[in-house]
Amino acid sequence: MKRTSRTTVLTVGALIAVLGLPAGPVHADDTTPRVDLRVLVVSDGGPSTDAIAAELTTAGTPYTEIDLTSADRPVIEAGFLADTVDGRPRARYQAVVLPNDNPFPAGSAEMTALAEYERTYAIPQVDAYTYARPEAGLQYPVHGGYSGSLDGAEARVTDAGKAGPFGYLDGAVPFEDNDPAVGESYAYLSRPVTGADFTSYVDAEIPGRSTRGTLVGEYRHDGRRELVVTFVYNQYQQQFRLLARGIVEWMTGGVHLGASRNYFAVHVDDVFAADDRWNTELNCTPGDVDCADPNVEPDPIRMTPDDVDHAAAWQTEKDFTLDLAYNGAGSVDHREDNNGDDALTDRFIAERNRFRWINHTYSHPFLGCVQDTSVVPWRCATEADGSTRWVSRDDISDEIATNRVWGERAGLPLENGELVTGEHSGMKVLPQQPEDNPNLALALDDNDITWLGSDNSREPAQRQVGPATTVPRHPMNVFYNAGRAAEQVDEYNWIYTSRAQGGSGICEDNPATTTCLTAPLDPATGYAEVIVPLEKRIALGHVLAGDPKPHFIHQSNLAEDRIAYPVLDGVLDGYAALFAENTPVVNLRMKDIGAELHRRAAWQAALQAGDVTAHRIGDTVTVEAPDGVAVTVTVPTGTTLAGSAFGDAYAGAVSGWTPSTGAPLSLALPTPPDPSAADISEPVEATAPAPDTRVPAGVSERVPYTADTDTADKGAADTGTADPDTAGTDTADTDTADD
Repeated sequence: MKRTSRTTVLTVGALIAVLGLPAGPVHADDTTPRVDLRVLVVSDGGPSTDAIAAELTTAGTPYTEIDLTSADRPVIEAGFLADTVDGRPRARYQAVVLPNDNPFPAGSAEMTALAEYERTYAIPQVDAYTYARPEAGLQYPVHGGYSGSLDGAEARVTDAGKAGPFGYLDGAVPFEDNDPAVGESYAYLSRPVTGADFTSYVDAEIPGRSTRGTLVGEYRHDGRRELVVTFVYNQYQQQFRLLARGIVEWMTGGVHLGASRNYFAVHVDDVFAADDRWNTELNCTPGDVDCADPNVEPDPIRMTPDDVDHAAAWQTEKDFTLDLAYNGAGSVDHREDNNGDDALTDRFIAERNRFRWINHTYSHPFLGCVQDTSVVPWRCATEADGSTRWVSRDDISDEIATNRVWGERAGLPLENGELVTGEHSGMKVLPQQPEDNPNLALALDDNDITWLGSDNSREPAQRQVGPATTVPRHPMNVFYNAGRAAEQVDEYNWIYTSRAQGGSGICEDNPATTTCLTAPLDPATGYAEVIVPLEKRIALGHVLAGDPKPHFIHQSNLAEDRIAYPVLDGVLDGYAALFAENTPVVNLRMKDIGAELHRRAAWQAALQAGDVTAHRIGDTVTVEAPDGVAVTVTVPTGTTLAGSAFGDAYAGAVSGWTPSTGAPLSLALPTPPDPSAADISEPVEATAPAPDTRVPAGVSERVPYTADTDTADKGAADTGTADPDTAGTDTADTDTADD
C-alpha cells in the first residue's frame, strides 16, 4: 500500500513492518541471512554523522566508520558489504548511516552497491542531514515549506513517532537558542511528495503557515527504507540528544549491542560541617588557606533542621534521593560549642533512612601534601632533603575510620567501600601536587575502600588508586561558599569577568571557558536569569548524554536561600517534561555508578580490540565476548536468555549486562505480531496539494553535499560544538567547587 502525505497512526503490527522486523517465527535455515550487529557509518566530516557515531560509542554499539575525505579509505562495494560464512550469506552491517541521502557523485558505483545491499538484506539507511527534495521523498522547501533557522522553535513527535522509534519521548522536542547572535540549528521543513510512502516521526510548524513540515521521517521506496533527517545538529545539542536514542533504535530495529540510560545523581558534601562564606569585599573566603586576613573572621554557613525537612520533602516530591557526604566532626564540634546540643544532627539522624550517606572523612582535612600556607597560592611543604612532605598513612586512615565509626554509631545506612575525601585531596592536584600522596593508597587498603570520589574537571577518566577505583564527579557552579543568591552572583562575577571589570581575569587567561561574562551580572537577578538556566542546561546535557557520573554541591547550597534547588528543579522538571514515563531518570548511588562506569570501560576496550562479535539469524541473536567481560545488549521486550526473561525495561525496550564465560550467548527474540493486522487511523492532517516537481530556481538537480554550505554559512550547530562541561564550567571550578 502506498502512503500519501497524510499523517498516520500505526498499530504495533504496522510498526513491526515499519521497522523491518520479521512478521512471524523465523526458523533459520542455510538460506536465512546472518546479519552482523555492527553499523556502517559513512562520514563526510560533518557534525551530524559525528553525532550519530558519538551516540553509538556512548551506548557501546560497534560501528565501522569510513571517512569520505580520506584518500586511502576502502571502496564500498559488494564484497565490502556482504560475504558468506559457513555457507550462509552474511550482511556485515545491520544499518548504514550516510551524511545525506546520496553523498556520492552521480552514477556512483558505491551508491549502487549500497542500494543493492540494503534491498537484498533489508538494511535500513539513516540520512544524517539531508536537503528536502523528491529523492528523499519530500517536496522542495520552496513549495510551501521552509529553510532557515529553527533556533528556539519547538518540534514535536508525531503519533507515528510515538508509536514507533520515539515512543520514549513525551512529545515536545525543543530546539536550543543559547545565543541569539549565533545561528545554531538550520533546517528544512517540508511535506512528502504526493504518493510517496513517507511517515513523519518528528515535525514542526512551518513559519507563517498553519501546516507542519517534517524534520525526521521514514521514506520507503525501491525496496529500501531511509530515515530522513532535515536539520543539522551536533552531538551536544539538546534536540539531537533527545532524538539520538530513537535514531539508533530505528536503524537497528531495536536489536543491538550496547545500551543507554539517562542518569542523574547529586552528592551533597560537608553535611554536619559548616562551609565558610565568600567575602564580597575581599573577593576570597576567610578560613580558606588562600584568604589569610587576620582582621576578618570566617562566617560559616550551616544547615538547620528546617533545611533537613525541606530536603526530605523535596526528595519525596521529585521521587529522587540525595547522597549526603558527611563529616562527623562537624556535629561533634557543634555540640562542644553549644552545651551538647545539635538540632541539625538530631533531625538528620531521625530522617537518616530517607537519604543515602557517603564517608567524607571525619574532619575534612587536606590529605595530600602538607600545605605551606605562608604563600598565596599555597605550595607543598618539603622535607630537609627537598622531598615532598606528605600527610601520613595513619592520619589518612584515622580520618576514614573515625568517620565510619561515628556514622555507624549514629545509625547511618552506609556503604563502607565508598569514600569522598575533602577537596578530593590525597589525589594529585595541579599545579602544586602533580602526583598522588603515596600514603593514600595504603590507607584506602587499610579501610577496604573500593570506590573513591574524584573531580571530573581534573580527572574525567576512572583510574585505580590502590584498591579503589575512582568515580569522577561533575562539580556544579553552585559554589560551596555561597548560601545566598547574592553571594553566588558576586563570586561568579569576580571569577568570570575581566580584570578591567574587577574580576579575576580567568577568561583572559583561558578564553575557551564557556561561562565567561561580557559584563557583570545584576546581583538581584543574575542568579535566576543567567546562572540557573546555564547550570541546568549543562547538567541536563549530561543526563541526556547518558553520563552516569554524579554531580556534587555542598550543604551550604541547601541552607539559607537554598540556591541549589532551582538548578535541581530545572534538571528534573525539564527532564519530566520531555520524556515518557517508561524512561525515568536513573538515580544510582556512588558504588553502582562506579560499577557502571567500570564495566562500560571494559566493554569499550573489548570492542576496540575486536574481541566481541554478534550477529542475528532469524529470531536468534548470538554474542561472543571474552571470559569475564560483561555483555550489554538492547532487545525487544519478551527476549529470553537460557529460557529466562532477559534484561530490565527501559524506554520501551529491555537491556542489561550479562557476564560472559567466553562461550557464545544466545538470546531468543520474541515473535512479533502479524503486521497484516495493522490499521490506519483517520488522517489528522489534510492531504497536501500536488507539488510542482520541477527543480526550483537556484537548486541544482544534484545538490552537492560533501561540503555543506548550510552548516558553514548559516552558523548551524555552532553553539555547543565544544562540550560546555569540559570547555569551561568544570575547569574553572577547581578552586571554588569544593572546600
